[in-house]
Amino acid sequence: MMNKSIYIFTILFTLFSNAFAQRGGTIQGTVTSADGKPVEAVTIGLANTTRGTLTNEKGHFTISKVKPGNYTIKVSAVGLTPAEKTVTVTAGATTSVNFMLSENASQLGEVAILGNHKKYKVDQPSPSLRLNEPLLQVPQNIQVVTNDQIKDQQIFNMLEGVSRNVSGVVMQEHWGNYAPVYGRGDRLSPFRNGFNIEAPWGPLNEDMAFVDRIEFVKGPAAFMLANGNPSGFYNVVTKKPTGVNRQSVEFTAGSFNTYRASADLDGTFTQDGKLQYRLNLVGQLSKSFRPYDFTNKFGVDPVLRYKFDDKNTLTAEYTYQYQRMNAFGTAYLFSTDGYKTLPRDFTNAPSNSPSTAINDHSAFLTYEHKFSDKWTATVQGAYFYYKQNGYSYWIDSILRNGNAYRSLGLWDAVNKNKFGQAFVSGEVKTGPIVHRILGGIDLGDKHYLADFNQSRSLDANKPFNIYNPNNGPAAWAPFDETTPLKIRANGTDYWQTYQSGYVQDELGFFNQKLRLTLAGRFTHAVTNNPYSGRAMNRKFTPRFGLSYSIDDATSIYGVYDQAFIPQMGRVRGGGTPDPITGNNIEGGIKRDWFNGKWSTSVSVYQIIKNNQLIADPDNPTSGLQIALGQTKVNGVEFDARGEITNGLNLMVNYAYTNPRITKNEALPSAIGSPIPGFAKHVTNAWLTYRLQRGELKGLGFSAGYQWQLTRYPWSLSTRQTDVPNYFRVDAGASYIYKKYSLALNVNNLLNAYLFSGGHNDYYSPQGATVYTWQAEAPRNVRVTVGYRF
Repeated sequence: MMNKSIYIFTILFTLFSNAFAQRGGTIQGTVTSADGKPVEAVTIGLANTTRGTLTNEKGHFTISKVKPGNYTIKVSAVGLTPAEKTVTVTAGATTSVNFMLSENASQLGEVAILGNHKKYKVDQPSPSLRLNEPLLQVPQNIQVVTNDQIKDQQIFNMLEGVSRNVSGVVMQEHWGNYAPVYGRGDRLSPFRNGFNIEAPWGPLNEDMAFVDRIEFVKGPAAFMLANGNPSGFYNVVTKKPTGVNRQSVEFTAGSFNTYRASADLDGTFTQDGKLQYRLNLVGQLSKSFRPYDFTNKFGVDPVLRYKFDDKNTLTAEYTYQYQRMNAFGTAYLFSTDGYKTLPRDFTNAPSNSPSTAINDHSAFLTYEHKFSDKWTATVQGAYFYYKQNGYSYWIDSILRNGNAYRSLGLWDAVNKNKFGQAFVSGEVKTGPIVHRILGGIDLGDKHYLADFNQSRSLDANKPFNIYNPNNGPAAWAPFDETTPLKIRANGTDYWQTYQSGYVQDELGFFNQKLRLTLAGRFTHAVTNNPYSGRAMNRKFTPRFGLSYSIDDATSIYGVYDQAFIPQMGRVRGGGTPDPITGNNIEGGIKRDWFNGKWSTSVSVYQIIKNNQLIADPDNPTSGLQIALGQTKVNGVEFDARGEITNGLNLMVNYAYTNPRITKNEALPSAIGSPIPGFAKHVTNAWLTYRLQRGELKGLGFSAGYQWQLTRYPWSLSTRQTDVPNYFRVDAGASYIYKKYSLALNVNNLLNAYLFSGGHNDYYSPQGATVYTWQAEAPRNVRVTVGYRF
């Protein structure tokens, strides 16, 4: 594989080493309001050219690779007084130009420049990804779901369709607390603000009221963050203070007695703007299309940032989420007659179903020091505490006549994670070569303790028949919930500690047109689980990447990297699970269109992964797992997003994913079979248009689809493609008038019976195939009213 990657890089270098254009210069600057606050989403354009960009949340903008000459820079946005300045660009140099608008921050809030300008495309990654370059230049497929997309689709949490906005990403089943997001043949590791927070059955999925953006990073990318899955990860970036005083509230009412309120308060405590704050609040009451189901929650997310001076910044954030819901597992349906043989609002739960309570805490502390404009050091720590007092439903067996024997289990759990990170990034030159340097250390300590050792039968005297259900009150013997969890768990303690160090050098040649990435990471990890005991692993993982800018708006890239992830699991036959190792080889092309307002990317990849664990297909409820041996995933991905013209935004994607088992000593018959739970073809789109002028200015419409074809069931043992294709249509309308906003969204517009599922014969003493699936909600509506002040 290493020889293949070197061969690809050699071809790319040979093809383009003689095609370098004239060296250009860079224009950068900041746009502030009359009272000195940064202004976001202002259009910056070079007169009489197609070049331009938008200011970020700090009011900063950069236009690179500008041909030498004199230019007029124009600043414009809805409701702003236009401004322009003349600059001279010199080859290889950076020209700085700043603008101060005539409006102050409060006036900008009144004209609501962000209301009519939706951001579906971003150019820069968040600081938590540690990439000191535009996404266009990164030798990797990274897709960003913005807060505007989330709001347009009225997504409340990670379980509700965030995946539709990124190629090849799906979420098929869930327990209602954490979000298992899948892509490129495996579950994507969940990150928050740059920390890998993955845990067994947790932590609680993020409410979107706290989320600024979600970055999907394809491939291992473990060199820049903590250990991550070879298939990729998603990084949830929470909202931070912007230094601009602006506040907003929203109220939502929807189907199934859904009521929700949220507030976003952003501003400064001091006139000099050094002490900044951001406070997000949310509360929600929601029932379900299934009887007895409900999800009630509230959360608070205060953030404080203190800017000591232009070089030193300290940021502290605390997030608390509380969720009460029905017992886990009520979304699963079981039948021996096939999929969709039960109404989608069917439930196995009794009317006196006990509830589950979850308390989720997280805290972040980040200190940043800028040595200069080019060098920065960051030190940060995080602590997560997740406590769950809950229950779960399942079936012990089901007969052909529909008689099912249900069980209720106790599921109390505590998850504690502690992290520390320190890294330095900067830029130096050695002759004509520019070096972008990144180096740092990562420390992690994860613990998960659970009591799922207590279970009670609900149908000892009389079975529950799915064709003639009796959902009346059920009786069960009391559980022991007073003994300390440590004792009740009976040693069921999963933990992992790791220490990692990494360094990366991106070498820029020919005025940064050709970029060669060389990186390496060393990880030492100790894992423990109650079934296989303690294991220590260490490994060095390299990374090589090459990226070339064909022109100012187009780049091609190739990358080879490896991954290393220690595993915790109870392996069938005993023994300690080996860590996941894998490598990824990928190539692609990225391009910006329409003056940088729209982007497309195409990537082709192959991932080889060793030792991936899955549930034992012959005994899926035992907690036992088997190693797949080796898997290979080939795929093609296409993403397009951004503003095509004023007011018209489009997101569209497509992915072909072909995951196969290539080696398996534990289950030789599985060789050549697809990895369970995936769709070979996935495509999504979301289109929105808002009128920019006239009497109906501010009126907008949106619509989109989700389409999955050639879907494979959850269970490995079936290896069939009998799960039908999935097609869902959603639509919406909205209106923005001054400080007010109104949005209406209709989900599952066609009222289709949508589900994902699988089957096996484990639950049937008669040897019948048992189908199990999760149905989605029928057509449903949400209406949100918002106000800015």
